[in-house]
Amino acid sequence: METINIHEAKTHLSRLVEKAARGESFVIAKAGQPMVRVTALDTPTAAQRQRIGFLSGRISVPDDFNEMGRETITEDFEA
Repeated sequence: METINIHEAKTHLSRLVEKAARGESFVIAKAGQPMVRVTALDTPTAAQRQRIGFLSGRISVPDDFNEMGRETITEDFEA
């Protein structure tokens, strides 16, 4: 993530706002110390971006999943 000096941020505010609106987050620093992170309002939070387990409880895997299609695979590759 890009870090921008507070003086530069004041000078180029319009350009930086457009950048954030396009989804390009950045940090504003004062004297080299990060102060704030600027992101678009519709940027998802870390909790909203979670992908692992997002279908938990909505699908089920059959018990014989690892055996499904075994006959066809055996015929195709061992014949």
